[in-house]
Amino acid sequence: MSLSAILALLAAAFATALLSGVFGMAGGLVLMGVLALILPVQAAFVTHGVLQLAANGWRALIQRSHIRWAVVGGYGLGAAAASLLVLVLAFSPSRPLLFLCLGLTPFLTWLPGDRLRLDAARPAHAVLAGLSVTGLNLTAGVAGPLLDIFFVRTDMSRHAVVATKAATQVLAHLAKTLVYGVGLIRLGGEGMPPAWILALALPLSFAGTAIGGRILDRMTDSGFRRWTRWIVTGIGIVYLVQAARLLLAA
Repeated sequence: MSLSAILALLAAAFATALLSGVFGMAGGLVLMGVLALILPVQAAFVTHGVLQLAANGWRALIQRSHIRWAVVGGYGLGAAAASLLVLVLAFSPSRPLLFLCLGLTPFLTWLPGDRLRLDAARPAHAVLAGLSVTGLNLTAGVAGPLLDIFFVRTDMSRHAVVATKAATQVLAHLAKTLVYGVGLIRLGGEGMPPAWILALALPLSFAGTAIGGRILDRMTDSGFRRWTRWIVTGIGIVYLVQAARLLLAA
């Protein structure tokens, strides 16, 4: 990797973790786009999976007493099915398709989640969440807006929601790391950043999350909801423009 690519990756690890600490899903969305610009697609998926796995794993560990394990178990069944399907199909998105999926994913925030009557606390819905969210994660690299729809109507406490979502995303990012890691092993690890770069990126990610949490404490609930939706939508539009540019250049 070039020095500029290394610096971009490290800066993105911190900045996007800070963004996630404030607005939730936005950081992972931006990080995936940055990685897709500087790394081959499969390497971008694995690198994103490793960084997000660590961040969500830390959050789940801290909040472990609030995790609803029945939800995580159902989610895991659906996630396993989605992972197996992608492995059997040997699917790997092209860079234009990846940016197209990244661009469309944020618009899921505009779906009327309270009207879809999806509830992750219901066993069948937990399995459906694992299948659909992991499927999207393995296609676009991120699926936060879709996951949120399954928690809109739940009667779980906010601590249970945060902890359970973190635990489910550990499974989703583990699946992404393993599924695309298999392909990378076949390619001899082509395009992956050296381990020392990931070792530097992880503490930067933790620091960004901590600082973002302090900024979140100063926001109002109404401001949080308003800015989150518009920020992720703006990111989606940028990705759709990039997808169009790549498709037209092909």
